[in-house]
Amino acid sequence: MTQTLVALRNAVKSSLQQLEAGDVVLVAVSGGADSLALAYAVLTEAKPLAITAIGITIDHQLQKNSSQQAEHVVQQLKELGYGKVLNQKVVVTTESGLEAGARSARYKALTESAHKEQAVKIYLGHTLDDQAETVLLGLARGSGARSLSAMSHENGIYLRPFLGITRAMTEQACADLNIDYWNDPHNSNLDFSRVKVRNEILPLMEEKLGPGISAALARTAQLLRDDADALDQIAALEISASNLASLDCERLSALPRAIRSRVIRAAIYACGAPEGSLSADHIAAAEALVTAWSGQGALSLPGGVKVERISGRLSLSATAAN
Repeated sequence: MTQTLVALRNAVKSSLQQLEAGDVVLVAVSGGADSLALAYAVLTEAKPLAITAIGITIDHQLQKNSSQQAEHVVQQLKELGYGKVLNQKVVVTTESGLEAGARSARYKALTESAHKEQAVKIYLGHTLDDQAETVLLGLARGSGARSLSAMSHENGIYLRPFLGITRAMTEQACADLNIDYWNDPHNSNLDFSRVKVRNEILPLMEEKLGPGISAALARTAQLLRDDADALDQIAALEISASNLASLDCERLSALPRAIRSRVIRAAIYACGAPEGSLSADHIAAAEALVTAWSGQGALSLPGGVKVERISGRLSLSATAAN
């Protein structure tokens, strides 16, 4: 067994050891090197623990031969030793963009399949390189620490054990195992921001600044995740002690901005704003009612949430639907 294969197996081993004999896990596989290497590692380490690994591939139906590719992945997984493989077709909507629409449809299908199969975890093949790309995309958007902390190793039912593994390692693993992997044509389409980062920006940074950029960005993501987690914990104490429908402006203004903004965001979401709908500008405008009060009027925020300052308190209410 090569050192690369050992590294991949070790990456998944600790998460599997936390599960119980008889548990079921899903392994999401697109047919690329990352997910096929993940499929090998999970299945190999799950068998001795009496954990059942089920493969799943998602057909986004965005390319002419997508169904053939999905069937090919099913066959590859069966050849690896998977007893059960799911092939799920999804319909992608593009209101929020093709990338976001595909991601939303994919995760919805994965979650529903996990529920149906009674799977306790879903394994995803994101690598260190994906992590670095996510950090740069967050920087380009002017995002805060939570967004720049990128992807977590564990997020609810989802596990990403390869965040310390490079894409080159997964490609080498496939070569070691004589597995032919698929290169998604979308990964060469420069209309997508992530593809530009992957194929143009990161290589340029490596050329001009020296090797190790991706690892450094991934390391930065972990440090920022630690900071964001700590700030969230502090803010949670303040949130739990507050009446989120009517916040004391004097108390809010005395809080550090990082905590105050989290409390305000939580209050707006608690009032009914759709998850993920608030921008930095929304929060800044609400915060100005606390820290830069000059008699400005009420704010109308996503989800029909109304925020205004009344008698020294930040008042939040939901506008009734017509």
